[in-house]
Amino acid sequence: LDWWHADRSCEQRFAQLLFEPQDSERGSFGKLLQSHHIRGSVWLNERDGVLHKPKWRRDHIVPVLVFGDKTDTKYVKVLSDFPALPAVTACAHLQWDTRTQEIATIFSYAVPAFINEFQLRGFVDEEGFVRFALIVHGHHSPYLPVFRADGQWHHFCVTWQQENGTWAIYADGKRRASASGLCAVGPSAPQAIYGQGTFIIGQDQDSLGGTFREKESFSGNITDLHIWQKVLGAEQVEKVRSCWVVEQDLVFGWSSNALEVESSVQEVTARILCPGPVEECRVFEVGSSGFSYASCLQSLPFICRYRKDAYSQLKKAQLEASHSLVGRVNTLAERTVIPENVFTSDVQDMNLSVALGALDVLTTVLREAETPVLESSDLLAVLQLLKQVSDVEVQEGEDLEMLEQLGQYYVEVMELILEEQNIETWSSVSQVIRGPMAVVELCDRMVSHLAPLLTAGRTKITIQHGNVGLHRVTVKNMWFGYSSLQRCLSGAGSSAVFQDVAASDGGQKYLSTTVGTAVISSTLLSDYQEISTSVRYRLQHRVQVPPDVAVLPSHPPQQHHAGGMWSTAGCSVVTTFLDSTACVCNHTTNFAVLLQVYEMQRTTKEELTLQTLTFIGCGVSFCALIVTFILFVVVGVPKSERTTVHKNLVFALAAAEALLMFSELAKANQVLCFMVTACLHLFFMAAFSWMLVEGLLLWSKVVAVNMSEDRRMKFYYVTGWGLPVVIVGVTLATSFNKYVADNHCWLNIQTNVIWAFVGPVLFILAVNTFVLFRVVMVTVSSARRRSKMLTPNSSLENQIGVQIWATAKPVLVLLPVLGLTWVCGVLVHLSIIWAYVFIVLNSLQ
Repeated sequence: LDWWHADRSCEQRFAQLLFEPQDSERGSFGKLLQSHHIRGSVWLNERDGVLHKPKWRRDHIVPVLVFGDKTDTKYVKVLSDFPALPAVTACAHLQWDTRTQEIATIFSYAVPAFINEFQLRGFVDEEGFVRFALIVHGHHSPYLPVFRADGQWHHFCVTWQQENGTWAIYADGKRRASASGLCAVGPSAPQAIYGQGTFIIGQDQDSLGGTFREKESFSGNITDLHIWQKVLGAEQVEKVRSCWVVEQDLVFGWSSNALEVESSVQEVTARILCPGPVEECRVFEVGSSGFSYASCLQSLPFICRYRKDAYSQLKKAQLEASHSLVGRVNTLAERTVIPENVFTSDVQDMNLSVALGALDVLTTVLREAETPVLESSDLLAVLQLLKQVSDVEVQEGEDLEMLEQLGQYYVEVMELILEEQNIETWSSVSQVIRGPMAVVELCDRMVSHLAPLLTAGRTKITIQHGNVGLHRVTVKNMWFGYSSLQRCLSGAGSSAVFQDVAASDGGQKYLSTTVGTAVISSTLLSDYQEISTSVRYRLQHRVQVPPDVAVLPSHPPQQHHAGGMWSTAGCSVVTTFLDSTACVCNHTTNFAVLLQVYEMQRTTKEELTLQTLTFIGCGVSFCALIVTFILFVVVGVPKSERTTVHKNLVFALAAAEALLMFSELAKANQVLCFMVTACLHLFFMAAFSWMLVEGLLLWSKVVAVNMSEDRRMKFYYVTGWGLPVVIVGVTLATSFNKYVADNHCWLNIQTNVIWAFVGPVLFILAVNTFVLFRVVMVTVSSARRRSKMLTPNSSLENQIGVQIWATAKPVLVLLPVLGLTWVCGVLVHLSIIWAYVFIVLNSLQ
């Protein structure tokens, strides 16, 4: 299978796609596969899959036009009124027939005034590339290679605009050709493409809407043609390629109803696995026992990997199975809805009606009053079916009533399997399924598919059965009632245990996992992808009489068998009232966010590492700065410009780092967080301003400056403290309400307030880089003269050595003093490695 279907196939068998074998295991692993006659490449799951797991490709079910052999009769007419087009983009998925070398017309648009008004033609060259040429107003671009004639599906877009006659051709998301001047006749600007014409797919029109010639006709398959009255950018082309329709300025959208199909053209419905932004996935080369990457869309063998304990439990469940539930479901459905063996059953791709029928039958069987406690194998079979249904690719335009019914059946099945009598069954498969929270995750995935479609024309949707439900208004929430989830999470037979002295607030503390809130899962979605943002929410207190009162444990019990535990990581209480509590959940602060200009998504482990490095680095640095400052003041270092500038720099940097270390504590209080952010902004800005003064001071030593020392010091103080006060003051005055970031006590990245710090910093770093360059030049030339005077007969190697040291010494000394190590801060969004480098270099500055 391709990588995505392989990964899904393993998951639906309660396994995982094979992980990379360790270096020591590679050889023996390769021999094992060869002994089973497996050659070539097999798919792998990367160990750091959290960071690099490719995005799930959308299954796109669309009508496809099949143009067989070249003829002068096959054509498809677009039944749409076209306006005048000063700019145009046309995109489609295309499968090129590789049997013919002749020129083929993919589409042609003709108007009475101009037959060849807008046209795309192509042919296969001797090297096996398909070459495209664009025609506008009869003017022809050159034929240029766009993709290989390999019989595979390819995506293309062509764009043209009246201004300068600029055109471009994209294939598989990459720009293959672009130029200007297409159809710029003489001194006059080109005209817009005329409206009210005839658009034909698969033929070249020699008269308006007709007179086709066999040798210029198209042979192959085409689908998903869309035409816009504008030029799409590269990002939008990528979006369209991934089967998302850009609605703005759309002139024609792909639909069978909008086409007049000539009888000899076949029209079939096909499932296209849409390409996405990540092209390559990890593979293990069996012969060489090495790793490489291959296109994720290839069909390769794959291996599903089980943990030993999970495999044993699955086997046991299969051996003890009576298949009573499976048998009843399949008998009632008169077909195999649930296979009897979760190991050997092939995972079937479902469509909406099959999924709806399967869940309908399953709910009927589960609802029956005489239904006994579920067996382990029955529970696994039901979960396998739920996994399959949650992966059903539902499309725009599906029947909303069917979708809503599917959601209704889904939550009903979930509630029925979470009934109290099934506690023992959940425990018996705890190694295979991580407890009932696995059901919450499945429900989450299901809603991700349904929510955008169900809420397209309404702001609110609620699907509920008993204690389980889905509800969505801009965010999607899931709640599971106390009865359905509580006892399964607590574990079999456990009762409420209270301990009077355990809770620090004097209340009673519940020692077992408790569902303290109805909302179990809450996800925020945008129309194109999941987004990362901090979320503020308010929980209403539910007043109960003990012993039902339960306090959320500050150190949650390790209920791993129950499928998860409470976590307070990244969440903090904003305000507490008698009737409610308001919280904010986000990520923590570290040194690397100071010059970060893009929102970054990092794992909890990475954030913790960065935060620890920040605290250690700033702690060491703060101690060193304090000692240095005391020495300057107490030991009686002779007064000079340099010591004064050093003292100010040391003070500003020490104050900034001390604030940064304890900024995490201020997050819970909005006012305090605002004040900490303003002070951090001021002191870090002052530190950089004094680094600029350090650079100017060096410059004054290298290049003569006609200014008295007294006047120079006044100028330095204005630069070092006056400039930061002005910058912070202006920023606060203009951006008071959007000054602080949502997720830490620092400047807001979302509203570009961050540039009130990053902008001046980059300017200062640029000035100091120039100063360093000039100082190094002077130092090197001085060292060269000194070397010639003192040791005129020294060897060439010695002279080179002296010059290298003369270059390295000022660079090493001045890089931290001038703050040039901060340059790597603008690179932290590229890789986590840069964040580590940035923190180590600059927290120790």
